[in-house]
Amino acid sequence: MSIELETLNLNQPCGGVPNSALPLLLYHHVSHDPHLAEIFEHLFAENGWPPRWRYPVFTYTHFHSNTHEVLGVYAGNARIQFGGEDGPIVDIARGDAVLIPAGVGHKQIAASEDFMCVGAYPKGHEPDKFIDKPGQLEKVQGNIAQVDKPKTDPVLGEQGGICQFW
Repeated sequence: MSIELETLNLNQPCGGVPNSALPLLLYHHVSHDPHLAEIFEHLFAENGWPPRWRYPVFTYTHFHSNTHEVLGVYAGNARIQFGGEDGPIVDIARGDAVLIPAGVGHKQIAASEDFMCVGAYPKGHEPDKFIDKPGQLEKVQGNIAQVDKPKTDPVLGEQGGICQFW
């Protein structure tokens, strides 16, 4: 099976969401293993992104100003809006992963009843959480500027992904 990698550029602020000069990465068909949650957890951990939670995506626009985030979809499917209230809506499904750069807004628009993700952050990072609120761009853009590039891609390790596009 071959992973399909797609990029999405969300480099302009939208409302109180700063977004990022780094592209969002969508990995389609990472795996179809029946134990997909464990597969994502192992893959992320092996690549320096320890898994932190299993949960769907929040149904309101939010972003992290101090770390990047990866989601591995292990059940169901969803429509996720990225980049703020005017941003594109992307369909993700079981077996897909999404690498969200620091500052990129995201929210669940719709999902199947069984939709679930594994969430992870680069080792040593504790995520903050901001909502789309006017007047915060200067503060959060300063935070985002301090976020370092991870050493490895959470899905592809030292081959491709952030190593190629960031």
